[in-house]
Amino acid sequence: MTSAVAGDFRPHRVAVLALDGLLPFELGIPHRIFGRPRDARGRHLYEVVTCSARPPGPVETDADFAVQVAHGPEALATADTVIVPASYELGPLYDEGRLTGELAAALARIRPGTRLASICTGVYVLAAAGYLDGRPATTHWADAERFQRMFPKVKVDADVLFVDDGDVLTSAGVAAGIDLCLHMVRRDFGTAVANDVARRTVVPPHRDGGQAQYIHRPVPDPQVATTTAARAWALGRLHEPIQLRDLAEQEAMSVRTFTRRFREEVGISPGQWLTQQRVERARHLLESTDLPMDQVARESGFYTAQSMRQHLQAALGVTPTAYRRAFRTGGAERQGAAGTRR
Repeated sequence: MTSAVAGDFRPHRVAVLALDGLLPFELGIPHRIFGRPRDARGRHLYEVVTCSARPPGPVETDADFAVQVAHGPEALATADTVIVPASYELGPLYDEGRLTGELAAALARIRPGTRLASICTGVYVLAAAGYLDGRPATTHWADAERFQRMFPKVKVDADVLFVDDGDVLTSAGVAAGIDLCLHMVRRDFGTAVANDVARRTVVPPHRDGGQAQYIHRPVPDPQVATTTAARAWALGRLHEPIQLRDLAEQEAMSVRTFTRRFREEVGISPGQWLTQQRVERARHLLESTDLPMDQVARESGFYTAQSMRQHLQAALGVTPTAYRRAFRTGGAERQGAAGTRR
C-alpha cells in the first residue's frame, strides 16, 4: 500500500494481465486512468505494469497487430491490484469454464489479499479461478446470461456498470472499465484525485445509472421530452427537499410518465439517483471542507448527521468521520481505508 511517510513512499502497484485475443482499448484503460494520479510532490500514486501468463513476448489482440509484453507472470506476485481485461480467445475458459494449466499457474502467483478486478469478459478468469463463488459480479450485458449458466455460484447483476465487493471488483463491457478504474482511484485517494483524472481523460467522473440503459434501446427522438432539465435543476438544489412531483413539474410531465422516462434514460429511479448525487456531494464536502457533520448533512440534503451516516455507510462502507479522516487530512499522500461497496 502507498505510504505517506517521507522516505517510505511506494506507489500502489497495478499488474494488468494480457491474454491472447485481448481488446487493445480495454488494455489501455488501466494505464490511462492509473497512470495519471500524482501526489502533492508530483510522484505517481500508481505503478502500472503489463504482464503475460507466459514468458515476456508478443500477445495477440483482436485487431491486426500484437502487443509486446515485457513482463511474465512473476509480475503478478508483486502486485497490489491485478486487473484482467477482456479477451476473445479464452479457449477452454470461455467454452468450458476452466483455466488452462498455464493460466492457473500464473494466477497462483498472486499473493493473498491482493485486490482483483476484471473488465468485461475478463470476469471469466476470476470466476474459473473460484474468486467469485458466492459473490456478486457483472460483465457485458450481452454475455451475462451465458456467464451465469456457466458459473451458477456467481451472483450476476447485468444492470450495473460495475460491482465493488471489497477485494474483488468486476465491470461491464468496454467503456465501463473506465468507470471501474475511476471508482478504484476514488476509493484509494478520494473524489478530488479521481475527478482530476476524469477531467484530464475528458470523461464524466461518475456516470449515472447502469448498463441497463444501453440494452436494446433506440436513440431517443429529439422531439420527445427528456429528463435532462429536471436533473440539472435538482443538482442545484440538493440541499433542499425534492419530491418526485417537483422533478416531474420541471419537465411538465405526469409523475408516472416522468418516472418511466427517467428510468429509461438513467437506468435507475429518480429516488436512487438523488441519493447517489447527495452521497457524492457529501463526499466532496467531507474531503474539501472542515464543516461540522450536521452542516455537511444539511448541505448535501440528508438534513441530519444520523441520516447522512446511514447513507454513507450503505454506499461506501465507512462512516463520514472515517471517510474524512482518510481523505481530508492525508489527501493523495495516503492510501484510503474506505472499502467502498456498490
